[in-house]
Amino acid sequence: MPSMSRRTLLRSMAAAGTAVSAPGLLTACSTGSGEGDTSNAGKKLADWPAHQAPEGAKPDLAPTDEGVQPGYTSYPSDLTTSVARTPGDGSTIRVMSVTFGTPPKGRADNQYWRAVEKALGVKIEYTVVPTDDYQKKMATVMAGDPESLPDIINVFAGFVLPREAQFVQRRAQDLTPYLSGEAVRDYPNLAGIPTHAWRDMGRIGGRIYGIPLERPLPGSTLWTNQDLFTDAGMREGWTSQDFATVARKATRGTTYALGAATGSLFGNAVHAAAHNAPAGWAVDKDGTFRPNFTDERYKAAVAFQAELRKNGSYHPDAASMATPELGTLFLNGTVGSMQNGFGAYQTLYPDSKGLLTPAPALPYGVDGTPGGIVAARRSFGYTVLKKAKKERIELLLRLLDYLAAPFGTKEWELVHYGLEGVHFTRGKDGSPQPNKLGEVENVSNLPFRYLAEGPQVLFVPGRPEAVRAVHAWQRKVVPVAVRDASFGLQSRTNTTQGTTLKALMDDTVTSVVAGRAPMSAYDDAVQKWRSRGGDRMAEEYAKEYAANA
Repeated sequence: MPSMSRRTLLRSMAAAGTAVSAPGLLTACSTGSGEGDTSNAGKKLADWPAHQAPEGAKPDLAPTDEGVQPGYTSYPSDLTTSVARTPGDGSTIRVMSVTFGTPPKGRADNQYWRAVEKALGVKIEYTVVPTDDYQKKMATVMAGDPESLPDIINVFAGFVLPREAQFVQRRAQDLTPYLSGEAVRDYPNLAGIPTHAWRDMGRIGGRIYGIPLERPLPGSTLWTNQDLFTDAGMREGWTSQDFATVARKATRGTTYALGAATGSLFGNAVHAAAHNAPAGWAVDKDGTFRPNFTDERYKAAVAFQAELRKNGSYHPDAASMATPELGTLFLNGTVGSMQNGFGAYQTLYPDSKGLLTPAPALPYGVDGTPGGIVAARRSFGYTVLKKAKKERIELLLRLLDYLAAPFGTKEWELVHYGLEGVHFTRGKDGSPQPNKLGEVENVSNLPFRYLAEGPQVLFVPGRPEAVRAVHAWQRKVVPVAVRDASFGLQSRTNTTQGTTLKALMDDTVTSVVAGRAPMSAYDDAVQKWRSRGGDRMAEEYAKEYAANA
């Protein structure tokens, strides 16, 4: 059977909003300017931008206030225009962002690049940084000369950047006067970014420094081979015992029910949520913050995974498998499931056509209690601007306003697909179908959408049944999403030591599930985590939470 290429898999990771954080390659920024107070406690908090729902195409499947996304079973037939005038002034703009694709062709040979430049009315010098190089590149940028900073920088949420907040506070433009409250009305598409994305991005020192990239509420998701799991007994309302039975039954010969990749802790996020353990941090009614690691439900999820591994349900290489390899094994039927971000549906359905039907699993229940799903951070990174004069900042914000156009507009189509007749043709339903040039000059290779983007919607070109399926799934699981209470909050200890502390627990969980360490090693690691900074983080988050209440 066909396999998934590295480019396709990375595209899937980008669509999914997959976090690919790795232990600290970054060191502290040595700017010599000292460190400011990035906390929000005791500060006057800037108002969030006043949200104004964008005037895009009417969805076929309605959204909900709780977080179910609008669904489109067909592409809008009449695209609207959301930006009346060319926003640029002919000047040169330097930008930098992460990419999940291969390095793009240069501007002179890239029609997509030049088309976006023409629409924006500026010349763009674009530095595209592959994910493998992102931390190292950001370390250089953060420690470098402030005058050499790009005008627009994408701060990717998939990595923990030590002293990130301090860097942003010192070097980036304070956007509060331009975007806080009613001021955002000058940029209608930025006003269309939902408030939940701004909140999960968070303030720094009470101020707004970035523009968030909004993402869906569902986060890490167990994507299954629907026929394989259904035949093995998967059903709605299943229990953890049912899950274990299905996993054993679906594992036979060279087929394994459960796949996992390096860094996913054997798909730990999905199982922890099903056990209703905190997703990172929980907050009590009195404002006390509790980490997932000290919760008995989280520990029970780790023990449950260890049993799944012991009974042979996981692929033998689950502790060491690279994500691209896992994607290939899922599509060729070697593994029956894989954990990925919810947004993976955008590529999983097209890539699996003729091979299998992907389906997001409903959570199982434990001890009579219905399970939950992972609630994602609603901001997949954010964009900051280099400090500049008022006129320059307003220009940059106009450019980002164009890029943040909503689904159903001509601007959205250009940014996401390029030029009709050059990069894509129309399918039977009117949706853009990339041609060979469109696959080379694609938005993953030159990701303008990682600088700003409109609200996410459910849409798969030519696959209305897929949109209906994921919309129906969202309606069932959004009410049981388990949210990390620390999203959008500042913790000095986390920015300085969080990467190291996370690696301690990640390594321990992997070792326990893999059978290389006993459960007692988990308890020992928790004590180390707490004494080396975990308890301080809890205190700092509690203080921040009270300030943001």
